[in-house]
Amino acid sequence: MKKLFGTDGIRAVAGQPPLDPPTIYAIGLALAHNLAAKAARPRVLLGMDTRESSEWIAATLTAGLIAGGASVESAGIITTPAVAFLAHTHRFAAGVVISASHNPWQDNGIKLFGPDGYKLPDAVELAMEEEIFRQLAGLVTPPLQSIPPEVNEADRAEYVQFLLASVPGLSLDGRRIVVDCANGAASSVASQLFSGLGGEVVMTHASPDGRNINENCGALHPEIVAAQVKHHNASIGITFDGDADRALFADENGCVINGDAVLLLAGRDLLARGLLTNSTVVATTMSNMGLEAALKRSGIQMLRAAVGDKYVLEQMIATGAALGGEQSGHIIFSGRSTTGDGLLTALLLLDIVHRSGKSLASLVSDLKVFPQVIVNVKVREKKPLESIPTVTAAIRAAEAELADSGRVVIRYSGTEALARVMIEAESEPLMRHHADTIAAAIRTELGI
Repeated sequence: MKKLFGTDGIRAVAGQPPLDPPTIYAIGLALAHNLAAKAARPRVLLGMDTRESSEWIAATLTAGLIAGGASVESAGIITTPAVAFLAHTHRFAAGVVISASHNPWQDNGIKLFGPDGYKLPDAVELAMEEEIFRQLAGLVTPPLQSIPPEVNEADRAEYVQFLLASVPGLSLDGRRIVVDCANGAASSVASQLFSGLGGEVVMTHASPDGRNINENCGALHPEIVAAQVKHHNASIGITFDGDADRALFADENGCVINGDAVLLLAGRDLLARGLLTNSTVVATTMSNMGLEAALKRSGIQMLRAAVGDKYVLEQMIATGAALGGEQSGHIIFSGRSTTGDGLLTALLLLDIVHRSGKSLASLVSDLKVFPQVIVNVKVREKKPLESIPTVTAAIRAAEAELADSGRVVIRYSGTEALARVMIEAESEPLMRHHADTIAAAIRTELGI
């Protein structure tokens, strides 16, 4: 079992293990050594988000990579999917992103991509962990001063051109849209991307200061962009997370449009154009039963993967599915991207709305969601839940009473010290009762 890597790389409070300088340096060494086994002096592309810790983490990681025999090039502040795209396009041995995605500014993380633009397999991450721990056992010491490589400013422009090429003919003429950049990586490219599409674009939360990333804005708070849509009398709102690998939306009525609704909209569009392979969409265990029902009415099968866009992608590859994603806004379009890309998703959604001649609200009006609640419980350790009798008893009681009229999904977060209790049911009182009961059992046994 992996100890450092979660469902989306390594993530922690910046400066504390495993994001302290010795561990970061060891990560650079381990990655360089892993890559050197396949090619001499492997090239690594580095990108980062806007957190104030990103620069020193990038510099320390770069020192480890160079000491391990790799060369490093930097794209500077740029989105996670941009690094995946550029790493693949320019045949880098790996792409690295310094980001903690939707987490608060105090946190940071390291995400790794292979030369194909896909996130590294679990087996590779596990092998790297073994070397990282060996390096730390040898008391590896990073240099006192590490200097990140010079930034290649052309990388952002190339990524923007790739995005625009995915939606030829898209026009925002006659529309006003609101774009919330979460004071994160999207701030570096969104204005350039949307400015050439016509219409009126209202940019918000695009002034990062190192500490305001995700703060009361972005995909973590979609109600903010929804309110802005109403305020500006706009037709669509778009909101990204810190590294812009996911996007959520708001319709013209100021209602939040989550990843489930995007999957429905995109799935139907691809099906109508004969591009939805096997008439299949891959979602996760967290997607609402209402999405499954709506897709079924359109003749589309929905498969469920484990939470995490890398696991959605694995099932997409295994089944040949052209579309997959998460309720949280990670959407993957096979053949267009190798990971969730919020900016690409935004353009493709705008294109669907543009071609349809309809409003966003009308396009998803038949998506009837089951009441759903998610309770997050902070835990001191991630002990197997099935080994705790009081927790398993509460889960079984919920499953028995809800039967076919609801779902119970209990899991640990892959990026935070949290247990997530998700209950979905036709009966909202039953849903809340069982969610509170299970959360209380976990809190009693494992709570901080």
